[in-house]
Amino acid sequence: MEKVLPQSFTAMCLNLCTILGMAGMIWFIWYGIENQLFVSSESLQAFLDRFGLFAPALFILIQMVQVVIPILPGAIGCLGGVLIFGPVWGFVYNYVGIAMGSVLAFLLSKHYGRPFVHHIIGEKNYNKYIGWLDKGKAFDKAFAVAIFLPVAPDDLLCYIAGLTKMSLKKFTCIILLGKPGSIFLYSLGLTGAMELIKYVF
Repeated sequence: MEKVLPQSFTAMCLNLCTILGMAGMIWFIWYGIENQLFVSSESLQAFLDRFGLFAPALFILIQMVQVVIPILPGAIGCLGGVLIFGPVWGFVYNYVGIAMGSVLAFLLSKHYGRPFVHHIIGEKNYNKYIGWLDKGKAFDKAFAVAIFLPVAPDDLLCYIAGLTKMSLKKFTCIILLGKPGSIFLYSLGLTGAMELIKYVF
């Protein structure tokens, strides 16, 4: 007869994986800041070029990290993806990384609750967006609209969504359907701005 692992053991494993994952992300952020990886798309490209065929996988991981720990400039990642990998694959890698990071942030919020979210997004952002929970069922619609808009604080809202009764299935559908539009508009806008700056200067 198959043995079922105790719930406490499963929770302990999840906590350990979360701690190790967070430690790894914090180390990578520290490494990136120390080596100025996130200050420009050129520095990010120089870093990724060292990894050859593994560069896309590493870039997707970077995009995941910037969602789960929302202190990295997401603009650098989106613009870097398009400039480094081209408009098609850059969009695909941005989409995959951001979508995976969004789902991970949602699951972490669901499991660890308000104290964890408060710690991750900071008191100022927490107090600013926690009022979204008062929208009740209207939150789902507001969240879906925010995910589609390229200027919305969607990384933070993914954590807030985890504090609601929204199911993982519904959240994932909103992310998968809403993110392509926002990433496309965001990347297009940033690319256009960069081209304009190059033209002017």
